[in-house]
Amino acid sequence: MSAPQALARALAAVLTCALLACALLAGCSTGSASSDGSGSPSGGSTTYGPRTSAAASPAPSASTPYGRYVALGDSYTAGPLIPTTDLAGGCARSDHNYPSLLAHRLHVRRFVDVSCSGATTRDLTRPQHPFEGSTIPPQLDALTKDTDLVTIGVGGNDLNLFATLVGTCTRLRSQDPTGSPCTDSLQATGPDLDTATVSIAEHVATALRLIQRKAPTAAVVLVGYLRLVPDHGTCSALPLAVGDYPEGRRITRTLDQALSRAAALTSTTYVDAYALSRGHDICSAHPWVNGRETRQGVALAYHPLASGMRAVTAMVQHELDTFG
Repeated sequence: MSAPQALARALAAVLTCALLACALLAGCSTGSASSDGSGSPSGGSTTYGPRTSAAASPAPSASTPYGRYVALGDSYTAGPLIPTTDLAGGCARSDHNYPSLLAHRLHVRRFVDVSCSGATTRDLTRPQHPFEGSTIPPQLDALTKDTDLVTIGVGGNDLNLFATLVGTCTRLRSQDPTGSPCTDSLQATGPDLDTATVSIAEHVATALRLIQRKAPTAAVVLVGYLRLVPDHGTCSALPLAVGDYPEGRRITRTLDQALSRAAALTSTTYVDAYALSRGHDICSAHPWVNGRETRQGVALAYHPLASGMRAVTAMVQHELDTFG
């Protein structure tokens, strides 16, 4: 398949991707346009690169603390469908995701964004293939000895926790809308959330140690996931059975706890986006995450909105200003 054909296929995926088929963090090779993936026009598998840029105006001063910033992560970092998003390669990186906003705020001299929808911790060290004919280099290849800032948001795809929430749990709602069919199913078949916490924590901690070795002088910030499920009540934007909302909260807390543990194991700064976004869940009056309907030019279903990206940017900058 040629690169133009691959791009056309990715675009078609944006327009036809069903919400439940696009598991929460798995992204569906979608986007709406602006990273800098560039590839050969020749046929066969095409290797796409990261978006790289010099600092946007205003120009950095001589006292700018960060000369080279590398952003790693999955679709909660990439920001699919937040304008403007690049379709090339299937990573669906927005130029208004939190790394891009942060790079602008910090006047970073060199910014490299290799976040990619669907990424797991394994994709930090191996090529990723968002769709047929597309090859994304291992994300850690972007790190250099002179990298002095790294942000990473990853882990939600490793054991399909969120995919279970927005795929399995919403699908099972029809069996018993007022009951708890997903909770019952998970209790019978797993995954065990306590085991998942330990496993994801280990995966992410290993990734953080690799980052520390490849970029030994860098400030490293692990960024968590914005919350989806309300503390109380229900809503049509997150169509779970009434009795499954507590299980939804458990699933999202499990991931937050895993990342917090990974950060503690490696002495890494953790930006707790789950805590930050309390009151801004999918069902709230001012959500930071999109609901069940994919909205072109706004956000992919169950993925961050531009408001969520701005909030995360501010918190990451605060952490860097406080502890950097």
